[in-house]
Amino acid sequence: MSLYEQWENAVKNIKTQDEYDKYWKAYFEKEKNAYEKILGAKENIITGTLSELAERFNMSPVDFTGFIDGINTSLLESIDLDTLNENSEIKLEIDFEKLYFNMLDAKADWLYNLPQWDDILSVERRQEITKEYRQSKIAVSNKVGRNDPCPCGSGKKYKKCCGKN
Repeated sequence: MSLYEQWENAVKNIKTQDEYDKYWKAYFEKEKNAYEKILGAKENIITGTLSELAERFNMSPVDFTGFIDGINTSLLESIDLDTLNENSEIKLEIDFEKLYFNMLDAKADWLYNLPQWDDILSVERRQEITKEYRQSKIAVSNKVGRNDPCPCGSGKKYKKCCGKN
């Protein structure tokens, strides 16, 4: 069984809400500590074997695979999680702006409010990213109203042109 399957099964096999809450509380603390180290060192490229990196960030290989799952969409080159084993050579090349955006999307305030961000992205840039994030969540309708200009470009109202039928 791959490390990624073990990670998924660890979450699926939790029986009670209390165990679930305890598991995620412990994991999120490990995740927070890892991000504090990464952001504090201003490291955007992290390399090593999976087991070396797991040890470096005080996680088990299975938990570190879960960490990679979480950061994968913030990497310049994503990692195929299904092929990972403890000896896999890992290169995490982090796009910090994308990481900040994804932390907002995950509603991970314990991560996007870390003080270490101050040395990575300016307050202004973080505000811009937050604005971009909020704008990306606004629902936009593609529906044409009766009194809107016709999308065919005729200059007529939709109801007098293509919407006439």
